[in-house]
Amino acid sequence: MVKVLVVEDNPLNMELVIEILQARNFTVHEAVNGEDALRKAEVENYDLILMDIELPGMDGVEVTRILKAKNKKTPVIALTSYAMKGDRDRFLAAGFEEYLPKPLDITDFLNRLDKYKA
Repeated sequence: MVKVLVVEDNPLNMELVIEILQARNFTVHEAVNGEDALRKAEVENYDLILMDIELPGMDGVEVTRILKAKNKKTPVIALTSYAMKGDRDRFLAAGFEEYLPKPLDITDFLNRLDKYKA
């Protein structure tokens, strides 16, 4: 079973993403801020991390940079309301493997998740 860490501070977004993941038989762990995400990523091996960008305290870009600097090979997908021209390239350059703008296109989201199924 694929183990996913969802890093999201908005309860409604968290609930939606978890519901989608669990319906696809992913094992889901939650983090509500960057510090929590780093702690969990240190003690668990995740197959995928879904990372919000705007988080209280440390943002998702900083968390991803730290994880990559520690040689964490876990793919990180940015889930963000940043959807202006250039945002995708900016997040990919910051170390994210993929970028999905919010609100999520559920079909696109499911197609991308399928790439990470074991």
